[in-house]
Amino acid sequence: MIKAIKGTRDILPPESAVWSQVERAAREVLHLYGFSEIRTPIFESTELFARGVGEDTDIVSKEMYTFGDRDSRSLTLRPEGTAPVVRAFIEHQLHRNSQILKLYYMGPMFRRERPQRGRSRQFHQLGVEVLGSDHPAIEAEVIELLQLFLSRLEIRETELLVNSIGCNCCRPQFLKELQTELAMKKAQLCQDCNRRSETNPLRVLDCKVDSCQSVIESLPSILEFLDEACRQHFDQFLSYLQSRDIDFRVVPRLVRGLDYYMRTTFEIVSPGLGAQNTLVGGGRYDGLAEILGGDATKGFGFALGLERIILLCRQDGHPSVSISPQLFLAPLGERAFNKATLMAREFRHQEVYCFLDFIPRTLKSAMRLANKLAAEYLLIIGDDELRSGKYPLKRMRDGAQIVVIEAEVLSRLRSVWED
Repeated sequence: MIKAIKGTRDILPPESAVWSQVERAAREVLHLYGFSEIRTPIFESTELFARGVGEDTDIVSKEMYTFGDRDSRSLTLRPEGTAPVVRAFIEHQLHRNSQILKLYYMGPMFRRERPQRGRSRQFHQLGVEVLGSDHPAIEAEVIELLQLFLSRLEIRETELLVNSIGCNCCRPQFLKELQTELAMKKAQLCQDCNRRSETNPLRVLDCKVDSCQSVIESLPSILEFLDEACRQHFDQFLSYLQSRDIDFRVVPRLVRGLDYYMRTTFEIVSPGLGAQNTLVGGGRYDGLAEILGGDATKGFGFALGLERIILLCRQDGHPSVSISPQLFLAPLGERAFNKATLMAREFRHQEVYCFLDFIPRTLKSAMRLANKLAAEYLLIIGDDELRSGKYPLKRMRDGAQIVVIEAEVLSRLRSVWED
């Protein structure tokens, strides 16, 4: 038997209905805020991620699925969505639009890391990118959008963590101080952190190894090194959150695991996810377009793990998704079945979720299946019913039954029965 590759999984009914609900809710909220969908290829030039994400990041150095094609080009299954969107922005000269560009994407990403709860080697992300402005109100609006989306899914036990990691003007002074501190504490750091302390010391702050956490907490805060422009930008961002009554906590050592971030960074975490509790991560990446060969472009966005959203939606206390049929047709015999196929077509055209089985069944067997599917109503169609034009309509939850003509079925389904 051939099985799914380790780190991948099939999304089966009824879970797939939860996915559809989440994706539908996301699109509704994103469209309210003026976002348009972009769909980029699943694989890209490896150089895109090496330059955009950063060669010293765990993603590029350890986790990417990279392969050569027949033309000896190095290709990579996309491990994240921002670099491909910015690549498309540059390639198609979308900067020619005078307005701010608001884009979103949904789709699979690929990283070869240890599979864990809420994260597989093929996983799915919802992401947004706002290109064309560095106004801090945009950042607050994006977080407002996120909170509306989570509230529509009734996901409320979350916390917003925010920070500023400065810019190329003020960050070098902080990095110099950080390297000095790390050099004195090498013996207490893991092997990866010792390497990062030389090549990219900011990455040390993103280490998840337990033994490094006490060292990280003792390191200097980048907030002490912000220049006036970055300090003013961060303060304005926080004031916009406050004016929207959005609760947050400033975490001075919060960084994101990708090199293109600058200034505002944020995460939304949820205790319902356990140790790996990050639900959303994002921030500002004003220099990314230039790194990828384009004109200077301001950018801000986030990526959200859909698997982790689904985990929260399926926990107790969150809404479930019903895929139960509104109407179960129970034909008894060949003539009744032929009539049922035409009735099913008409009901479906009227937006009724109608179930018609293609296996001949007795009425008792049909009732058992209707109960198993949690159908709301069952319509009996037999030879007597075909002759008279009158059909028993049964409400499954309590067995209440009335007799209706075909033209009355829809109105009865949509009305409240008198008990």
